[in-house]
Amino acid sequence: MAEGEQLNKSIAVIPARGGSKRIPRKNIRMFNGIPAISRTIQFVLSTGMFSEVIISTDDQEIKAISLQAGATLVVQRSYSLSGDFVPTVPVISDALQQFDIKLSRDSLVCCFYPVNPFLEISNLRKGLEILKANNSINYVNPVVTFPYPIERALLIDSSGMMQMHNPNHLETRSQDFPEFVHDAGQWYWGRAETWLREKPLLMNSMGVIVPRWVSQDIDTLEDWHYAELLFGIQERIIDAR
Repeated sequence: MAEGEQLNKSIAVIPARGGSKRIPRKNIRMFNGIPAISRTIQFVLSTGMFSEVIISTDDQEIKAISLQAGATLVVQRSYSLSGDFVPTVPVISDALQQFDIKLSRDSLVCCFYPVNPFLEISNLRKGLEILKANNSINYVNPVVTFPYPIERALLIDSSGMMQMHNPNHLETRSQDFPEFVHDAGQWYWGRAETWLREKPLLMNSMGVIVPRWVSQDIDTLEDWHYAELLFGIQERIIDAR
């Protein structure tokens, strides 16, 4: 690969702490036979879009598995950035500051979450093109539509009784509501300057709408098992083609 071509590639950063609570050892838990973070690293490498794949972690086992999977650099995350309530952006900013190659303000950086089995390169490329075409935005990330109007949400109290969150919409037809989306929690494109200045995610940002079958939030064991089932179905469909 020519030096110029290498320099034009983007940088991937994967934040992966070791202290996950709801799913212990979540980032290296086996997902369909492969450590979750290894699957994500392999995808990032397979795109050919990145000159570096940087892992930010506080955990030696995650470091070893990441390097074995092909990560090019692992940076040590400090204790202050390893707590349960630390947001993503400061972690990415810290990783970039530890990166020993000088970044330009316009260097393109993509954060990937480590448990990410439904990544698709077409969506990733679309996000990159949107960022390149819009100099004034901070980030681009995939979003997915809610399966049902959020205005008709129900609340269940301690006694088990239900009530509408917004009773004014009791008789409103579902098709009459605007369609809302939520963060798919997969990747976030941004320029190095944006990350280093710690601009908040989802603000002054644009979205790439992805189908619900390539998006699954994985925060509980129920989420994990559902994601494995969904992933297995998709694998079988691909194999049958």
